[in-house]
Amino acid sequence: MYDVVIVGAGVVGCSVAAYLSRYQMKLAVLEKENDVSMGSTRANSAIVHAGYDPLPGTLMAKYNVRGSQLYPELCEKLSVPFQQIGSFVLAFSPEEDKTVQKLYDRGVANGVEGLRILSKEETLKMEPALSDKITSALYAPTGAIVSPWKFTIAMAENACENGSEFFFDHPVTAIEKTENGFRVTADGETFETRVVINAAGTHSDQINDMAAPHSFTIHPNKGQYYVLDKNQGQVVHSVIFQCPSKVGKGVLVSPTVDGNLIVGPDAVDVSSPDDCSTDREGLQFVVNQAMRSTSAFNLREAIRNFAGVRAATEIDDFIIGPVDGVPGFFNLAGIKSPGLTSAPAIGEDMPRILAESGYTFPKKENCIDRREAVIFHTLSHEERAEMVKKNPLYGRVICRCETITEGEIVDALHRPLPPHTIDGVKRRCGCGLGRCQGGFCGPRVQEIIARELNLNYMDIEKDKTGSYILLAETKGGEL
Repeated sequence: MYDVVIVGAGVVGCSVAAYLSRYQMKLAVLEKENDVSMGSTRANSAIVHAGYDPLPGTLMAKYNVRGSQLYPELCEKLSVPFQQIGSFVLAFSPEEDKTVQKLYDRGVANGVEGLRILSKEETLKMEPALSDKITSALYAPTGAIVSPWKFTIAMAENACENGSEFFFDHPVTAIEKTENGFRVTADGETFETRVVINAAGTHSDQINDMAAPHSFTIHPNKGQYYVLDKNQGQVVHSVIFQCPSKVGKGVLVSPTVDGNLIVGPDAVDVSSPDDCSTDREGLQFVVNQAMRSTSAFNLREAIRNFAGVRAATEIDDFIIGPVDGVPGFFNLAGIKSPGLTSAPAIGEDMPRILAESGYTFPKKENCIDRREAVIFHTLSHEERAEMVKKNPLYGRVICRCETITEGEIVDALHRPLPPHTIDGVKRRCGCGLGRCQGGFCGPRVQEIIARELNLNYMDIEKDKTGSYILLAETKGGEL
């Protein structure tokens, strides 16, 4: 019997697993997809928000600010790319100047450090590519960027190394209350557990309704993005927001930790929580809005479009805590922006939330809290030479766009939660993120996966379950 079963292996579920794995408990994570970070976690703005946007006193405000504080040390310990580059919120009118002042006041009330309201001249001095139509800006030096999937994978691996179990391709289909807790059915298997933590993202209302009375509904809201090539990565040097509206934080322009430029998103309600399609109208809206901030980026350098879905509810806050009348069942739901930022703070707070409901566990001794991962292209020439001397695989570049070596790919394939797909390797190493989007390195990555994991080429998928690359073997040159 498990002590805790977490439903969902996004950034929230994996952060909770990482922190709970430091306690003496038997813990399982059930995920309906074939890898961690497959939902909203892998398709968002990749921003660590400073914490000036949420209303004071809300769970969003509490966890946003604390999460922002946790990220630098966590990313350093877990070898996750993270850059604290600061963020701006731009105003374009006297009315929006008032919004900037309101956000400043909120940030101060929330405990955000270093906030400043800048004049147009001060802003343009720091970011000269911005529009000269701005009237003022809020500057937050603690705003940052991160790789959301690498952070989530690192937290999941940390949980795994500390004894947690992960079950992929295990969609939960039933949750039954028992005398000692719950019986969770996933992919035909039964998991007996004392506690269930619902971290199912855009499907969290469905999981809630399996165990408890209906109390909230996910209203999926889609956002579309452009990713521009690295030659656009220095157009701006900070995260550039516009004043938020009722539908979100607005269209942003920002560097990424991989050196690209990201532009987006829009905000459109959709009927399906899995609708990650893009469309011309939405992408054109993104471009038009982004050009209010700066027209210095070149859209001809776009290398990819993508969309993600927000887990919005009718409740304008996170839904976190025990469910009345269903002891042992906990919701972590409605985790829209700033969910990525808040995730480690939610994980850190989960032992307290459980203890307040009577579920206490002693701490383990000598827990693993570090992870070493080689990012070859960030090393000095001397460090690279030393790595190649130790392992010649680091001297073989597989992804030319991103300078990802065979050594890094092999490392990823032998970590605690190895990927079995082309995109699973991409999320861990970065191969396929560049200008050719895997057109050159994809077949080589497939070959390495087959060799290292002893898999048949026919069984290797591009991304989600069923996305097979090869459909037939050739015999004598014919299909």
